[in-house]
Amino acid sequence: MPNNAGKYGIVTLPSPYSVSESLDRIEAAARSKGMLIFLRLDQREEAKKVDLKLKPTQLLLFGNPKAGTVLMNASDTVAIDLPLKVLAWEDANSMVWVSYNSPEYLRVRHQLSENLVKLIAGVGDLVVQAIH
Repeated sequence: MPNNAGKYGIVTLPSPYSVSESLDRIEAAARSKGMLIFLRLDQREEAKKVDLKLKPTQLLLFGNPKAGTVLMNASDTVAIDLPLKVLAWEDANSMVWVSYNSPEYLRVRHQLSENLVKLIAGVGDLVVQAIH
């Protein structure tokens, strides 16, 4: 069962909303903070296009180019994890979960300073507020 312990750098939280509504709420919260939405990918719909089945699964890429650029100038490899990503997915028991990379994981992975990671540290609060 997923948890929010951050195993492998991934924080996973339960959502009381559908996959689509979870991401609608997170997208609205991100926009309200002045962030850009770069992509919303409905992976279930993409699977249907190749005659495959997938439980509801959607990925949202969002962020702030000012913050992201500062991070990428500090560590070239952080670009592989930016923009920020949030995954909403439904498990085999029809429970909906929302997952994202832990800012602390990204700090360690890309050797970012504590001050720099503050630029993305609010992702968890944004997600929690959006789905509760």
